[in-house]
Amino acid sequence: MPKLLSSPVRWYLLALLVILVDIATKVWAVERFMYGPALQIIPGLLQFTYAENYGAAFSFLADAGGWQRWFFGAIALVFSVVVVMWIKRLPVAKRWEPAALALILGGALGNFWDRMLLGYVRDFISVYYGSWHFPVFNVADMAISIGAAMLVIELLFFKDKGEVTGKDGAEV
Repeated sequence: MPKLLSSPVRWYLLALLVILVDIATKVWAVERFMYGPALQIIPGLLQFTYAENYGAAFSFLADAGGWQRWFFGAIALVFSVVVVMWIKRLPVAKRWEPAALALILGGALGNFWDRMLLGYVRDFISVYYGSWHFPVFNVADMAISIGAAMLVIELLFFKDKGEVTGKDGAEV
């Protein structure tokens, strides 16, 4: 395996990919939906639209007057530094945990980019059924959610079992 792919750099590259896909899809959503109608993907369930979130998850503190931009930005930055160090310290053979952390890191930095550049986060994926609407979200939010779910699965089902390794020390 090339040295690059056997180091923590591979996980940082995954985080970078999440950031790039997140930013690209947000640019697309702004161009397509900011002033236009929503696009029904699965009528009655899923559509692409455009929304601006000035708060945190589920618009928490969205109407707090502007200080939350810097507060949530600082939290994302500190958290990202912690995750970068966490990934760096993991054994090279681990795959599940650093992949989960890379998804969370990429998502956090994707939304950090919006928050610092624009003062809000651009969202465009809307899931709904009848009059029930889940808060509009984006690719960064999906990456964070999937990464968090992976960490929970790791903790619940694999943490106590220890690492399963082969003769060469690689995870099997």
